[in-house]
Amino acid sequence: MKLLIENFPNQLREAILIGEKVKLSPSKRKISNVFISGLGGSGIGGTIVSELAAMYSPVSITVGKGYFIPKFVNENTLVIISSYSGNTEETLNCLNLALKRKAKIVCITSGGKVAEIAKNKKLDLILIPGGNPPRACLGYSLTQLLYVLSHFKIISNKFKAQLKSSVELIEREKQNIISEANTIAEKIHGKTPMIYATTYFEGIAIRFRQQINENAKMLCGHHVIPEMNHNELVGWASGSEKISVIIFRDKDEFERNNARIVINKEVIKKYTPNIIEIWSKGKSQIEKAIYFIHLGDWISIFLAEKRGVDAVEVKVIDMLKGELSKI
Repeated sequence: MKLLIENFPNQLREAILIGEKVKLSPSKRKISNVFISGLGGSGIGGTIVSELAAMYSPVSITVGKGYFIPKFVNENTLVIISSYSGNTEETLNCLNLALKRKAKIVCITSGGKVAEIAKNKKLDLILIPGGNPPRACLGYSLTQLLYVLSHFKIISNKFKAQLKSSVELIEREKQNIISEANTIAEKIHGKTPMIYATTYFEGIAIRFRQQINENAKMLCGHHVIPEMNHNELVGWASGSEKISVIIFRDKDEFERNNARIVINKEVIKKYTPNIIEIWSKGKSQIEKAIYFIHLGDWISIFLAEKRGVDAVEVKVIDMLKGELSKI
């Protein structure tokens, strides 16, 4: 897992090459909305991309992480099926439902049943390299999602330069990222992490939580500002020093959110001194997102090392899938 995280810049470069070569068929109808289906490491890219595109997309982008698709999905909907293995049962069910609704479908996978169905039904198919844990291949899926949205004019092609700059950023900051990640991991080791981010970085917070869950084998929570100011802040009355708070910060964050974070810290520090702020680097939202993702991944791997656990194994998930296959 450590090698896979270290290879993230190269994965992004390879993903860009794949995206540049992809040929997608045109939609027969004007696209009125987008639905992205994916779970876990395959689905988090959809969450992050939907937030990156939110301020620019002329149509709504909805992400589904279950067995079903929304009622609005029809022949005017672009449905993107994202399953790294190609065998995610929830996503396969969504694919079959989207076929019945005659939606415009694009599949992103390394193979499996999704690739088989896409080939049989002559659907647009983007094949990405397989053989690794899905969570370690976010660079492939996230990049292809951006290319698909750009192909259908949901976003402009400006993302291409920003994505390339992101690779240069995390390579340039490699030693600083590793050093900061190790320091943060040491601070939150032995504590329960609570992760906070502002609205359009919630996907980043979720990704970080998922990486801590799977790599470090730890429970943790996340919430988004300002929503948490309407509920969770009250819950801090039961806070303790056993909790460590991580806040994703951005120098360009909305001034009202900035003020909220200042007040939040005043409330939280009454219950725990363990408050860590992680500041973004980069100019564009894509650069900032990639930087946060990479830093969070390194933190999770250092936490795994400090806890003495295998970052790769997910036996409990394999067990769950095995039991479900019997039903």
